[in-house]
Amino acid sequence: QVQLVESGGGLVQAGGSLRLSCAASGRPFTIYTMGWFRQAPGKEREFVAAITWTGGTTFYADSVKGRFTISREITKNTVYLEMNSLKPEDTAVYYCAGKRIRDLYYRDHSHYDYWGQGTQVTVSS
Repeated sequence: QVQLVESGGGLVQAGGSLRLSCAASGRPFTIYTMGWFRQAPGKEREFVAAITWTGGTTFYADSVKGRFTISREITKNTVYLEMNSLKPEDTAVYYCAGKRIRDLYYRDHSHYDYWGQGTQVTVSS
């Protein structure tokens, strides 16, 4: 089993930056891909970014490409999401997730096995 704990959310003005962290414990070596998703009130959970744990290959949603950066620190079993040039439409609860199976469904939240509790990000205009 793997436990994921997010931190780093908060309130920021439009144009500002935040860095989210996701610490994995338990059996993190079973994870192949780590992803970040977000969910705004009344909306579906949507893919934000993903990274393969060993190779470090990254994937991004078009809406965040060029503004957000996903990275990982293997020695700390931690994944980060650096968010720059934040917009009010980025407001959501952000979740990190872990996926055991190596496949191409990294954008589909139903293919992830482990989830954190979520952290609120609010961007004011």
